[in-house]
Amino acid sequence: QVQLVESGGGLVQAGGSLRLSCAASGGTFSRYTMGWFRQAPGKEREFVARIIWSSGSTYYADSVKGRFTISRDNAKNTVFLQMNSLKPEDTAVYYCAAGYMALTSYNYWGQGTQVTVSS
Repeated sequence: QVQLVESGGGLVQAGGSLRLSCAASGGTFSRYTMGWFRQAPGKEREFVARIIWSSGSTYYADSVKGRFTISRDNAKNTVFLQMNSLKPEDTAVYYCAAGYMALTSYNYWGQGTQVTVSS
């Protein structure tokens, strides 16, 4: 069974940086697309970024393009989301997700980690 555990959230001032980690286990992740999503209070969950594990190909939401970077560490089965130039509107619970042999469909989700950006 695939398990995803996020970490690295916290409180940061606007303009600051955070790096989220997603430790993955229980699967052959070279066959997965890994994604980051976020959900702010009172809003629907939204896509942030994804990476195709095998190729390293990435894709970002327009709202984070140029500020966030998704990457993976093959040896540690971990996906990262480096977040720079954070804004108060980036405040949300961030979720890691894994999709087997798919680009935009995700089968597994982590429990989420809170990111709060103060103005």
